[in-house]
Amino acid sequence: MRFNKVLQNIKTYEAGKPIELVVREFGISAEDVVKLASNENPIGTSPSVAKAIVDNSHKAHLYPDDSMFELKAALSEKYGVKDENIIIGAGSDQVLEFISRAVLDENSSVLMSAVTFAMYEIYAKQMGAKIIRTASHEHKYDEFMEAYRMHQPKIIYICTPNNPTGDATSKEEVLEIINAVDSDTLIVVDGAYMEYAAAKDEKYAITPNDLLGFENVIYLGTFSKAYGLGGMRVGYGIAQTELIHELYKMRPPFNISTLSLAAAIAACKDDDFVAESIALHQAQIKRYEAFADAQGFKYIESYTNFITYLFDESIDSTKIADALLKRGVIIRNLASYEMNAIRITIGTAKQNDVFFKHFLEVTA
Repeated sequence: MRFNKVLQNIKTYEAGKPIELVVREFGISAEDVVKLASNENPIGTSPSVAKAIVDNSHKAHLYPDDSMFELKAALSEKYGVKDENIIIGAGSDQVLEFISRAVLDENSSVLMSAVTFAMYEIYAKQMGAKIIRTASHEHKYDEFMEAYRMHQPKIIYICTPNNPTGDATSKEEVLEIINAVDSDTLIVVDGAYMEYAAAKDEKYAITPNDLLGFENVIYLGTFSKAYGLGGMRVGYGIAQTELIHELYKMRPPFNISTLSLAAAIAACKDDDFVAESIALHQAQIKRYEAFADAQGFKYIESYTNFITYLFDESIDSTKIADALLKRGVIIRNLASYEMNAIRITIGTAKQNDVFFKHFLEVTA
């Protein structure tokens, strides 16, 4: 059987290992597994979300409201935009898929930083597009402008805060890149972790309204992180009406479930839960910074709900990740990004205690 030739150069996305895998392979009980690999919210979902799921469970046999009126209304109120500026996806990565299919072909290219979210490349390659990367994982203006002038990409991805590194780009720097690019290039500002960056330092806070004046810019957000809905798969894009109208041509009907829709509506209105999640994170990430300082290795200053530890030749990230996995501690090895580093989701105090204990034991 013949497949599309573009598939030859695409690597399958490597998702964080599930708890179930550790239970099966190592015989560790699920209660003893600590998953700090996929940047999920360690305190789960809010009580209002749990109630919404239960209250709507009798509708599971029904297709959801395909207009997604209530969710758009909640997002409109939150951000001060109109519902026609919003498109909903099964996670923000589905909106990324819509964007690639709407804009790219085999004669186009996309520009991104050296280390960033893997799906940018995967979706672009599915369309046959060429991948252009800057030299740095940071979004440096000079590097982006040099590559932009040389390659004239159809899409520029700005992931801020950046996954999997955790650094962020200030609003001023993002606007500087946007203002230097012509309107034929679409700029995607991926704000999946924006709630954490905004809470840490206002100069890194970017809202959809900051970008809505540009016809060639789309802001992406998600309910998977601070809102605790990773398992419900709900994200969104916000842009000018014409761009959203074109992306809607890519969207399949009923692309999120009835229960996911109910959960997202409740989550969008629960600011207290988000504040609680961020407060836990801000307290616990200081422990990870102090731990790295005490152990003598570097880390990237994080504006997200995870931290990236950087190792020299004395520590091998793959060996560390494998040894921790056998002990029931799941973290993300960044060797596939050609980094001798690991990414750890900031967990609860108890989960973090387990990580520190086992890390010291496997590196002793």
